[in-house]
Amino acid sequence: MGNIIAFVRDSLTNMVANLGTSRDKASATFYSMPMLSDEELLNAYRGAWLPRKIVDIPAFDSVRAWRDWQAKKPQIEAIEAEEKRLNVKGKVLEARIKARLWGGAALVIGTGEQDLTAPLGVDRIGKGGLKYLTVMSRRQLTAGEVERDPASEWYGKPTLYQVSSAGGRQVEIHPSRLVIFHGNPAPDDEIATSAYPGWGDSVLLSVVEAIKQADGTAANIASLVFEAKVNIIRLPDFMQNIGNAEYRAKILERYTLAATAKGINGDLLLDKEEEFEQKTASFATLPEVLMSFLQIVSGAADIPATRLLGQSPAGMNATGESDLRNYYDRLQAMQEVEMTPAMMRLDECIIRSGTGSRDPDIYYEWAPLWGMSEKEKADVFKTKADAARQLVGTSPGQEIIPREAVSDALVNALVEDGSLPGLDSAIDEYGKLSEQEPDENEVRAGAGLAPLTSPYRNSGQSTT
Repeated sequence: MGNIIAFVRDSLTNMVANLGTSRDKASATFYSMPMLSDEELLNAYRGAWLPRKIVDIPAFDSVRAWRDWQAKKPQIEAIEAEEKRLNVKGKVLEARIKARLWGGAALVIGTGEQDLTAPLGVDRIGKGGLKYLTVMSRRQLTAGEVERDPASEWYGKPTLYQVSSAGGRQVEIHPSRLVIFHGNPAPDDEIATSAYPGWGDSVLLSVVEAIKQADGTAANIASLVFEAKVNIIRLPDFMQNIGNAEYRAKILERYTLAATAKGINGDLLLDKEEEFEQKTASFATLPEVLMSFLQIVSGAADIPATRLLGQSPAGMNATGESDLRNYYDRLQAMQEVEMTPAMMRLDECIIRSGTGSRDPDIYYEWAPLWGMSEKEKADVFKTKADAARQLVGTSPGQEIIPREAVSDALVNALVEDGSLPGLDSAIDEYGKLSEQEPDENEVRAGAGLAPLTSPYRNSGQSTT
């Protein structure tokens, strides 16, 4: 009979060891979609510190250092002035925070045109042509039908977005007029159901369970503090007399007075037959337990514990630099892969609105997120100066690159990285002074005097 069963089931079954049965606890484990309503997301963000930091920190860090425009100085000043006028950095930060919290947000590029359903004509933007930037979350913007033409730039994306205006009127906006950010993008819109199709998920959705477990552990530890010390008093015939109301009243009165006396002078008055004992709870391993749960949250949010919790790195020779560098490298990759393409049209509009034209030599680079120490800055400065000295050589005719070109490039590098703040202004001022003050030899020649050949010329020191 056993051989027959083995032949039919082709498996080993043992009810005692739970082999081949459904009694194994792990056999009931499966993944389900956690559901978070907008009200729950709002409450978590406003009322708990972990969800708020998980939403805010990467959004803030991604725009904190902002970007460095590469162009001629007047062009850079015009573009940066346009960014300040429109508060581009602040608006992008707001949109990034709302995108991470709600699952999606967008910046509406306002050019003053009435027909918002037509594609944005970037080439038509002139100086001052960018009028406003408005931040809207996926709660205000409703995604329309998805483009199914594989040849379209907008394949797999909504062809239009709708926003409700005053009076219930629906205003349609072409996607080219939006800078769209997502929280956690949906892997496949065909099977990923959402109350807001066309948008992603909140970043809190995938970490909410880890957050709840950490919060629950912290709450339990906090409640344990009140049980850190428990006084135990044993009374003769206590259970036998507890049903008597007069006995209960006397017991309460008696130990209230006893506790008062102990609080005043530290003495506890008890009957000879009564026993007193104190039990204290141990908190020796609780910090490690709580930190383990917080480390899980840190890993789930992909934010180093040194940044999320503000704690010092632990362990021998631990500095935390490796984790932070990896985190900043990931953010810089996100800037290039996600933010730069999303902001492409907006950047073109900013350039044209600031300068009045489109110089093809204008571009920008995201500023480094990792700040160097003063020693590291000094080492970089020395390295650049030595490299420039090698390029121009030590005597005429040894230049690899013309001296003037190296000088201009070195000045630009030192200005851009902040090694010598105000260098460009100082050079401009020096040039003005040089133009105003005539050369001393020219003055002497005009007076019929011999030229100065001393190395102290124009230094104010005597040549004799």
